[in-house]
Amino acid sequence: MRTINLAHAGMLAVTFCWAADALGRDQAGAADVDRLKAQAPKVFIDGGRLDFDYIRTEITFVNHVRDRKEADVHVLITEQDTGSGGREYTLTFIGQSGFADARNVLSYASDKTQTEDEIRAGLTQVLKMGLLGYAARTPIRSRLGVLFQDRIRPTSVDDPWDFWVFSIGANGMVNRERTRQSGSIFGNFSANRVTPAAKLRLGISGFYDRTKYDYGGYRYTNISESGDFNGLFVRSLGEHWSAGAFLSVSTSTYRNLRLSVSPAPAVEYNWFRYAESTRRQLRFLYRFNLSDVRYREETIYDKMRERLLSQSLDIALEVKEPWGTASATLTGSHYFHDPRMNKVTCSGEISIRLVKGLSLNIDASYDRIRDQLGLPKGERTLEEILLRRKEMATDYSYFLSLGLSYTFGSIYSNVVNPRFGPVGGGWRGGWGRRY
Repeated sequence: MRTINLAHAGMLAVTFCWAADALGRDQAGAADVDRLKAQAPKVFIDGGRLDFDYIRTEITFVNHVRDRKEADVHVLITEQDTGSGGREYTLTFIGQSGFADARNVLSYASDKTQTEDEIRAGLTQVLKMGLLGYAARTPIRSRLGVLFQDRIRPTSVDDPWDFWVFSIGANGMVNRERTRQSGSIFGNFSANRVTPAAKLRLGISGFYDRTKYDYGGYRYTNISESGDFNGLFVRSLGEHWSAGAFLSVSTSTYRNLRLSVSPAPAVEYNWFRYAESTRRQLRFLYRFNLSDVRYREETIYDKMRERLLSQSLDIALEVKEPWGTASATLTGSHYFHDPRMNKVTCSGEISIRLVKGLSLNIDASYDRIRDQLGLPKGERTLEEILLRRKEMATDYSYFLSLGLSYTFGSIYSNVVNPRFGPVGGGWRGGWGRRY
């Protein structure tokens, strides 16, 4: 299997021409075109947030099918964020049936300034490149042409920003009814610098919400506010190891925090090479946390301020394969002054293609909670409980979702018809997904 990195495929200026389209069906012969198309590779494209209508419109020299078991070529598209705020897509071409000997990997990287149209065009161009080799092994190659329009010369990157990426945002909301009125504002700022050797992420955010109720003589005003600063620095230590530190500063009415400052040195080991992260990861992350916490109200442990030492271990597994995707996380933490003050979190998500057209989806999480040190003294009012104004005591929480989906009928999905929008302009899903 070969891996080729095509950072911005549009710069390659490679054009694929299906001669039957260029010459017209009358000249090429409708019967001949239909015969060639019938023998073209059947392709199943597997990925999220893709504009499948656009892909099927631009790539007409293959047959698009809706089930991987019917395909000659299974294209698994995975993605991860880049340091510049864009996304890197990894396209794994898996040959099946008569193409089982042909596997390849290509990649495409977008940047934060690109529009959705530019991203889908660049990604589709790389997809064309990968499918060309499979189409060339079928009779439809007689209707394909490749034109290399320009010659690219190697050049070094001269970045005036030194790989720094900044983002700032704010939004406000006002909602009013006869018995209720509310307003909120949220703002955030981030600064990131990512290179192969190191990663630095800094972010600050704030939220304020005020809601008033006036119903039948009952009046109540609820105010919630929070603010967070989060920092991360990590340095690469080879193909499997990395080390760094976290820093968090928080304030929250809900969590009874006037101010919490928590630096945390950390080390991580990835069982697989980091270069394989779009397909599979098994990461072990250890953190040693030092926290200085000041509370808004006296806690159930008679504290207004305390300094805490704790440690945590995260184990995360992520796998993306032709049969589906799976991820699982196990996190354990405890405070050193009292190991009984601990928390265990496990969560998982899996999507499995059981048989042709039938998929099983499971999403679950469970928290065993023994570390609520910041709970304020006293009873909660009914308003505080219903509006979730203050954190409530609990020793567990869980979530479970199960689902089955079954699709049957024609295996082909070459046709694009945008009239009245996706399914009459109502439900947007399936093939109607966008970036």
